[in-house]
Parts: sequence; C-alpha cells; structure tokens
Amino acid sequence: MSEEPSPLSDLWPLAPGGATDWLFELCGDGLTGFMPPAMPDAAWVLNAMYEHEHEHERGLRPVTHHDHRQARLAEGSTPRDIIGGIDLDAVTVTTGGGLGRAGHPGPGWRRLPWAELARRTGDPVVPDGLLPSYRCFPSVRTNGSWPLGIAPPTEGSLDRETWIRLIDILTAHSPAGPDTRCLAYYNPMTLGAFDLDNLHVRAGRLGDAASLYDIPEADLTDFSPANLWAEDRSWVLCTDYDLWATKVAGPSALVEALLNDTGVEAVRLPWAT
Repeated sequence: MSEEPSPLSDLWPLAPGGATDWLFELCGDGLTGFMPPAMPDAAWVLNAMYEHEHEHERGLRPVTHHDHRQARLAEGSTPRDIIGGIDLDAVTVTTGGGLGRAGHPGPGWRRLPWAELARRTGDPVVPDGLLPSYRCFPSVRTNGSWPLGIAPPTEGSLDRETWIRLIDILTAHSPAGPDTRCLAYYNPMTLGAFDLDNLHVRAGRLGDAASLYDIPEADLTDFSPANLWAEDRSWVLCTDYDLWATKVAGPSALVEALLNDTGVEAVRLPWAT
C-alpha cells in the first residue's frame, strides 16, 4: 500500500502487512474491531454523554429527539431523510444518538456521568451480561428515543475529550512515555470499503496520537481507531463499531488508573474482562 504525503501520513505512515496477525490469533475476526481479553486486566472506558442545563434543572421530560424531529418535519423546517427512495423518517426512530466522532456540544451543556444517570433512574450503568451500547438505560428512553435534553453516547468512536485524556493516561503508564511506538488499526466498517486483504494500520508515536483524531483524512472518515496498541503489546484498546465504550486491556496499574481518573469514566465488567 502507498499513499500521498499528508500531515497524517508524515506522523502515522501505513504499517507493513501482517501487523494485525497477532490480534487475529488472540481475538478472532476484527471486522468491527479486535476485542482483546484481559492482559492481564481490563476496563471499559465509557463514551461521554451530555445533558443540557435546563434538562438538569427540570429532570427528564417526555419530549424526545424523535418528537422534536417529527415536529420539525411537520412544519417543514427540515427535509425528510430519503435514501434509495425509502423515507427513513417514516420507518425509523430518531434516537438522538449518532455514529462516529463526537465532542462537547457547546454552551449550556455539561458532561453527564453514566454513574449519575444510573443513580437518578435506577438503571444499572451497564446491565449484567451486556456491553456498553444502545441497550443501556432503557428507562430513560421513550419508544427507543432519548430525551431531547440529553445527547447520548455515539457508537463506534471515542469522543474527542475522552480520547485525549485516555492518551494522557496511556502515556503515563508506558515506559517510553510519548515516545512509545504504537500501531492504530481502522476496521473496514469505518473506512467505507470492505477490503479485508489490505487492513488499514498506521504506525507512530503515542505522543502524536491526538493527530489520529484531529487531522481529517478522506479515507479515515469520522472515527477514532478501532484498535490502538503499544508495539511491545503491553496494552491494547478496542473501540468496537457497535459499542458505546472502549475496552482497554493491560497491566492492573493502568486499569486502576483508568478507574480512578476524573477525566474519563471507566468500569470493570466481570463478564467481559
């Protein structure tokens, strides 16, 4: 594989073939991301969700993202979502969630910890036996749609703030710090091309990992890497395309740091360690 020079390719050039062979042997298929076992420990870093300050003042209200979109469609202030002749607004529910990269919504919004929402609703942070996904917090949703004043986590990608903080923590727990050599894998689901014969892997420094999120590249679309791992395989993370969280497998000291950090929200899931 070759590519044209760019800010990203200068810092993170494409890696030689076979870079993910060990992950395939360890985890199996990586179509949506290589999901590692504990190495020897693991935690799940939860994608951020946000709540508007007025929602926080008044509590959960019945108006949902779906209600809001249907009202806008009825008044003609937004076009209908029609793909291939199918009116998606007529056959789907607007949940409020999204797919891919995300960040703080702006003024008037605050990060809503999963643990706080769990205390408020009585729902578990993650139901027993499940992984962090759209199936969490069933009591918050109405007919599958979240309250308008809550922006739920997106699927398939870390949000920017969590990505940056996670990189800081990984740097602090890697012997070479920012000079730690790493590899980043983007699964075919995020590339818009199902080319399993040419897996998209880039190699670079952990200290330059912010560029994997911030530098736009047409072929990388809108996702953080599905996997990032230290070249010495001391730790590996996986952001599965279908989930709302990233599994970080590595030393117990790293996992404890994630669980105790105030900049990320992380949990242990005994059934998915």
